[in-house]
Amino acid sequence: MDVTNIAEITGSLGVVGYGLAAIGPGVGVGLVVSKTIESIARQPELAARLQVTMWLGIAFTEALALIGLATPFIFGV
Repeated sequence: MDVTNIAEITGSLGVVGYGLAAIGPGVGVGLVVSKTIESIARQPELAARLQVTMWLGIAFTEALALIGLATPFIFGV
């Protein structure tokens, strides 16, 4: 019994790796923003301070996505 490939897989494994690496920061940013909104609803007088902290959290979380983007280029996958 001869089994042949119906679909040929082309592309780079780095593309799949970046797709998986983008899931974590996406979930992380969603959690940071949701908890900030919840905190502002509980204590509106701290809104300005909480928003600054939220933007810092988003920046650090998005740095993970950039690391995930750069990793395939560094290791040549």
